[in-house]
Amino acid sequence: MAKFDISVKQIARETLPRLIDNLVFPNLVYKENIDGGAASKQGDTVSVRCPVFLQAAEFDKSSGVTPQNMQKNTVDVQLNHLATVDMQVDAIEAACDFDSIVKLFIEPAAAALAEKINAEGLELYRDIPYMAGAAGTLPVGLDALANASCILDENRVPAGKRCAVWSPRATAALKQIPALVNAEKSGSSAALRTGSIGKVFGIENYMSQAVCKHEPSFTGTLTLTANADQADAVMLKASAAGTLRHGDLLKIGSQTVTVKEDTAVSASAGTAVKVSPAVTAVTSDTVEVIGAHDANLVFHPDAFAFITRPLQAPAGVESYVTTYNGISLRVVRGYDMQYKREMLSMDVLYAFETIYPELAVRYLT
Repeated sequence: MAKFDISVKQIARETLPRLIDNLVFPNLVYKENIDGGAASKQGDTVSVRCPVFLQAAEFDKSSGVTPQNMQKNTVDVQLNHLATVDMQVDAIEAACDFDSIVKLFIEPAAAALAEKINAEGLELYRDIPYMAGAAGTLPVGLDALANASCILDENRVPAGKRCAVWSPRATAALKQIPALVNAEKSGSSAALRTGSIGKVFGIENYMSQAVCKHEPSFTGTLTLTANADQADAVMLKASAAGTLRHGDLLKIGSQTVTVKEDTAVSASAGTAVKVSPAVTAVTSDTVEVIGAHDANLVFHPDAFAFITRPLQAPAGVESYVTTYNGISLRVVRGYDMQYKREMLSMDVLYAFETIYPELAVRYLT
């Protein structure tokens, strides 16, 4: 058997660019520059500087200036995800050269990490109450993008940098629209170039297999019993006891809201259900639970943030941490005493956060 003389530094530096090339959603959202950042561990809470939106005002020399609220400039985020790929060193040693190691181990490891990270990022759809499209209905024309674009316009979302991530089924339908078939394709990385399906109405469109399918678990009917204007909760009574899940869409009159956390609703009394945004105009006490749908996302990059931090180097083993373009990867070579074997581990510490839900639209298909 060949001696394993390839350093973890070599492996880390070969893996990180391939990981970045396989990412779709994290490459489309805000990423904090973490070069030189302190090492962290899973569960740590970090303070993240985020973009803010400011408005210009006319100067009044009699009253002076009014400072604008910068509270949203920093948010606290828990690093709750640790994606890892682990393999036995003797399996890697069986490869005859470094090119074989890249093909047989490094590229699959990068793809596996990216698949997990993409899927968890797209789970942020649960925070988005603004919707277009219809559950179970595929787009058949440019009205799909026009309607999503209209909602973004009404929410004063900046016109530049808008993008969308569609499920394979929605992408197949969009690819049959002539204006999209002939659109110029572009992207900043391999996964984006491969997944790009054109730019229309200022929206750059991409496909991802990681787009989530939302399945509401509540099957009864709901009635609004009370609502405090501008409150973040509504009082709902169910025809039969059940549970509303985080991300369920509720249509109350003409307004659509998303459920903020899992809540058991009662059939005997009203239950306070936290929603976003606040219900401000009630025209009916009947509440509709939107059905199962693919949760495609149309958004401005500043709607969401992808945060990574360098992982701490474990004691007594060979390890290397590399960071590039807002993403950090650690590679560790160690020994498993329980099973008497050498192991190689690649891992990424990260979190996702919804910063401005009003900068995104959930397009239902």
